[in-house]
Amino acid sequence: MGAVIDVRRGADRYPGGEPVAGITTRHAFSFGPHYDPDNLRLGPLTACNEEHLAPGAGFAEHRHSDTELLTWVVSGELRHRDAEGRSTVVRPGDLQHLGAGSGVHHVERNDGAEPLVFLQFWLAARTPALTPRYTLVRSLARPYEVPEAGAVLRLARPAPGATLPLPAGPYGYVHVVRGEAELAGGERLAAGDAVRVRAGADVRGTVLRARTACEVLLLALADPFA
Repeated sequence: MGAVIDVRRGADRYPGGEPVAGITTRHAFSFGPHYDPDNLRLGPLTACNEEHLAPGAGFAEHRHSDTELLTWVVSGELRHRDAEGRSTVVRPGDLQHLGAGSGVHHVERNDGAEPLVFLQFWLAARTPALTPRYTLVRSLARPYEVPEAGAVLRLARPAPGATLPLPAGPYGYVHVVRGEAELAGGERLAAGDAVRVRAGADVRGTVLRARTACEVLLLALADPFA
């Protein structure tokens, strides 16, 4: 299962996507043909996918169920359409939350002229809803709760030298979106790197310090089996 506070490098993610179609994916957890029994999930978090879409590229209509999907755009603009008739554009700083319920079909595309990069977190629903739900938060400024999965997402943009406490858990996931940071003890983190906090970790006094101006996403995760 690894260390209770575990650094994972962006360069070590599993490759995926369809490069010939303009889609390059990097998977943080076991996904598709990349199976690792020791890297299936972290609490309710079952996927953290970094997606790179060329202009005009996208994912054709596909289905999700019993999953809460949180999407964060790093650069570019994401066009989202779903079977409920919604069509939205998600931009950097916005948070998209799709609660799949018992099943929802949607399309994700880069309809813009610039390359698109986004992160998508998949959270297993603890209390699955029947009806799909959609929320788009413009310019996320406060912690965002996902009670269906027992998760809270927080955005931080610390200045150089500022510190952030790690999520208290019982599980936590920290993703450096931009900039450089380091853990107490000196282990350095670059954009794309992540820190996993496993059940049983004592994070008191363990902080993330910004070496440069940073953008960091922090997920506090409940025990899905409690």
